[in-house]
Amino acid sequence: DGFVRSTCPYCGVGCGVLLRKDDKGGLEVKGDPEHPANYGRLCSKGSALGETVGLEDRLLEPKVDGKPAKWDDALQLVADKFTASIREHGPESVALYVSGQLLTEDYYVANKFMKGLVGSANIDTNSRLCMASTVAGHKRAFGTDTVPGNYDDLEQADLIVLVGSNLAWCHPVLYQRILAARQTRNTKIVVIDPRRTASCDGADMHLAVKPGADVAIFNRLLAEIADQGAVDDDFLKNTNGFDQALAAAQADEFDSGLTEAELKEFCDLWIGTERVVTIFSQGVNQSTSGSDKVNAILNCHLATGRIGKVGMGPFSVTGQPNAMGGREVGGLANMLACHLDIENPEHRDAVQEFWKSPHIPTKQGLKAVDMFDAVADGKIKALWIIHTNPAVTMPKADKVRDAIANCDFVVVSDITDQTDTTRLADVVLPASAWAEKSGTVTNSDRTISRQRKILDAPGQSRADWDILSEVGRRMGWNDGFDYEHPSEIFAEYAKMSAISGEFGKDFDISLLGGVDVAAYDALVPQQWPLTQHRQGGRFFADGKFFHADSKARFVAVSTRAPAKVPQSPKQFQLNTGRVRDHWHTMTRTGLSSKLSSHAAEPYLEVNPADALRLGLGYADLAKVSGPEGSSVLRVRVTDAVQVGQVFAPIHWTGETAPTGRIDAAVEANIDPISGQPESKASVVTVEKYRANWYGFAVSRSKLTLECDYWAIAKTPSGYRAEIAGLNTVEDWDKAAKTLFGIDDAHVTSIVDTRRGTARLAFEQDGQVIAALFVSRSPVAVMRDYIAKFPDQILLGRTPADVPDPGPTLCSCFGVGINTIIDAIETGGLMTVDAIGASLDAGTNCGSCRPEIAALIAKRSMVEAAE
Repeated sequence: DGFVRSTCPYCGVGCGVLLRKDDKGGLEVKGDPEHPANYGRLCSKGSALGETVGLEDRLLEPKVDGKPAKWDDALQLVADKFTASIREHGPESVALYVSGQLLTEDYYVANKFMKGLVGSANIDTNSRLCMASTVAGHKRAFGTDTVPGNYDDLEQADLIVLVGSNLAWCHPVLYQRILAARQTRNTKIVVIDPRRTASCDGADMHLAVKPGADVAIFNRLLAEIADQGAVDDDFLKNTNGFDQALAAAQADEFDSGLTEAELKEFCDLWIGTERVVTIFSQGVNQSTSGSDKVNAILNCHLATGRIGKVGMGPFSVTGQPNAMGGREVGGLANMLACHLDIENPEHRDAVQEFWKSPHIPTKQGLKAVDMFDAVADGKIKALWIIHTNPAVTMPKADKVRDAIANCDFVVVSDITDQTDTTRLADVVLPASAWAEKSGTVTNSDRTISRQRKILDAPGQSRADWDILSEVGRRMGWNDGFDYEHPSEIFAEYAKMSAISGEFGKDFDISLLGGVDVAAYDALVPQQWPLTQHRQGGRFFADGKFFHADSKARFVAVSTRAPAKVPQSPKQFQLNTGRVRDHWHTMTRTGLSSKLSSHAAEPYLEVNPADALRLGLGYADLAKVSGPEGSSVLRVRVTDAVQVGQVFAPIHWTGETAPTGRIDAAVEANIDPISGQPESKASVVTVEKYRANWYGFAVSRSKLTLECDYWAIAKTPSGYRAEIAGLNTVEDWDKAAKTLFGIDDAHVTSIVDTRRGTARLAFEQDGQVIAALFVSRSPVAVMRDYIAKFPDQILLGRTPADVPDPGPTLCSCFGVGINTIIDAIETGGLMTVDAIGASLDAGTNCGSCRPEIAALIAKRSMVEAAE
C-alpha cells in the first residue's frame, strides 16, 4: 500500500506512524495499528505531521559567518577550531550540547566523539531540563536508571496517580489508553498538581498541592503505609534503608496545602488499591528537590512491593522522543554509554578498550546550567549545539543567549537557521530532518523502534551521525568513525551493551549486536533488555536490583521548599509548561496552521483574585520579570491557578513572539543531585503592561514586524499577528504599510482618532492581501473568522446571518468552541461522545475531550442553578 512504518518525532510515548508520500511532495500520516505504544492512535500533533515537512525556513547548505560555504570548508573549520582549542586550552575547553530529538545512532556518535576522542565529558543534553532528576532517583533506588514497568500496566491498573503530569495534553495517547481501559476496569484517577489542568477534568480526585510539596505527600503516604500495616515484609528483605526513610517521613511536617481529609482520602485509596501505577513527569523533575521527589514516590512502591508486577509500579514518562535513548547511550555529562558509570575505573577501562579510544574522561562533565555558565565565563572556547535552542529554553535565557553570542567559536547543526540560537553561530550545518533519516528511538517504556527515511533530504543536508563522524575523522580518529550506514552504529552500540550485562547492569541489547543492513531495516518495536536469555518484560518483581548487594535502597528524604518564595504582593511563583498542540520552540509545529489555531499567542494564567488586585483584565498584557530577564504575555484570568501562582507556556521564541520567551524570567536554581533546573516555581513579579495601542493583523504573506509587542502564527490563508505599542501612532495608513511591507496596494481605512481606533484593508489585484485592526484596548474582533479573509473583512465579525464557529477547540477537525457550545445548548448534546458523533470533535486524538467535557459541565451547572 506504499506506507512505511516509522515513529512520531514528538513526545516520549513513541507512537508508531504509517507514512506515505502524497502527490504534492508531502506526507500522508496515519497511526500504526500494530505498534505497541499507540495501536493506531495519534494525538493532534502526530496527526498533523504531514503539514510540517515542507521546505519553509529549511537550511539547505552550510554557512560560515552567515555566508554559504562548501561542506569541506565548513567541516575542516570545525575540526581545526576544536583541535586548536583542545591543544591550547585542554579538552575541558570544548563542549557539545545535544538533544532528545537526536536518533540513538546520532546520540551514540556524539557521545563517542566527546568522551572517546576529545576525552572530556562535557556533553550534555536538553534532557537535563526534563528527566535528569528521574535518572538520579532511579540510580539511587535501583542502582541503574531503570523504568520497571511498561505501557500495558496503565491499562491493567485500578488506580492511576498523575504527579506533576498533565498527561491529557503532554502524552495524550497514553491518557486515551487509560480512559479506554477505565470503561472496563473503572480505573480511578488522581491528579497531584498545583494547577488544574486538562487531566483533572477526567480525574476522581485533584490534589491542588503547594509547589514543591510532592515529597510531603508521599512521605505522608509512606507513614500511613506503615501505620496501616501495608508494608510487604517479604519484599522488604530485598531492600536497605527502610527504617531511616520511614523515620524521615514521619518527621516531615511540611504544609502540603491540603486538608487532613484530602490527605487521608488519598492515602486510603492508594493503600487500599493493590494495582496502582504512579506516573510522574516534569512537575516532579523540574525542581530543586526533584531527585528527592522521585525517591519519595519510589519509597512507597518499594515498601509495598508494588513494583515490576502487572498493573503496578512507579512510571516516569519522558518528554522527548528519544530522551530514553539519550540516557542509554550516555548522552548526559555524568554517565558513560549503556548505563555504565563514569566514576568507575573498571567501567571506564572497558569502554575505552571497546572503542579503542585514545582518551576517556575520568570525571563528570559540565551539566547544562554549569556548561553555559562556563561559556559565559570564557572557559568553554568551542561549543557545538545540535538540534536544540538553548537561547530560548535554558533558564536565564537572556544570559545564555549572550554567552553563546560571545563564545569564541560556536557550531549549530539544525534543520533551519531561523532560530534564536542558530542566529548566533559562526558555523551552521544543515541536518536532515525527521522522515529524511533512518535510525532508532527508545520510548518511555524501554521500547526500541525504528525511524525510517521516506523523503529525500533536501539540498545539502546530511544526517547528524555523518556530520559528527566526518569531523571525528578530520580530528584524527579514522577507525573510530568509519561508518557508512546507521546500521553499523546500532550494531556496534548493541555489542557494546554486552559490557553492561557483564557488569550486572540492566541495559543489554546484545541480541541485536549482529544486525546487518537488512536486519536493521526489518527491526520491529522491541522492549529491552534483549539478550539470549531475556527479551523485554518488567523489572524488580523478583526483588533483584542493580546495587552491588542486589538490593534496592530506600532514600530518606524530607520536604524542602522551592529555592525561593515570594516576598511581596507583586511576587508570584511561576509555573511553566506545554500547551496541547505545540512542541518545544515550534520549529516543527509552528509550520502547521492547524496546530497554531489552538494557541496562537503566549499567555499568562492569573487567578481572578490576583488579577483584580493587579488591575489585570482578560486579554490585557502583563510583564513578567525575573532577576535577569522579563517577558510580556497575554493575560488569561482563570481559577485553574491558585492565588499567588501564575502559569506560562514555554514554546514562543524570538521568531514567533520575542517578548514571549518566558525562560528569560526563569532563574537557574538547580537540584544539587541531578543538576536539573527548577522550572515550576521561579519567583517573578507581575505588573500590567501599559501599551498605548493594541492591534490584530492578518496577512497572506509572512509579516516582518517591528513594534514593542508582537506574536505571529500561521493560518490556512497566511499569517495572523497580535501586536501592541508603547508610543502613539499618528498615521496608521503609513504605519500599516511599513508593518506589512506594502508599497503599492490600495488601502481602505476607517480611522477614529478620538477613540483611538483604526481598521485598514489592503487590496491588490482585486484581492484583500492584509488587514489591520487597532484599538486603545485589546482588540475585540472575531480572529479566526477574519483570518479567512472574508468579504467585508473590516466588519471584524461575521454577518448576522452567518454563525461564528469561534476559536478552534478541536484541532484535528477544525471545530470551534462556539459550534460545540451551540450543540450543547441548542442541540442538547450533553456527553462528549454525543458531541463527537455529531461534530467529530474529540474522535481522533481525544486530547480536546477534557475541554469539551468542561463545556458540558459548565452548562450542567447553569441548568442546575436555574
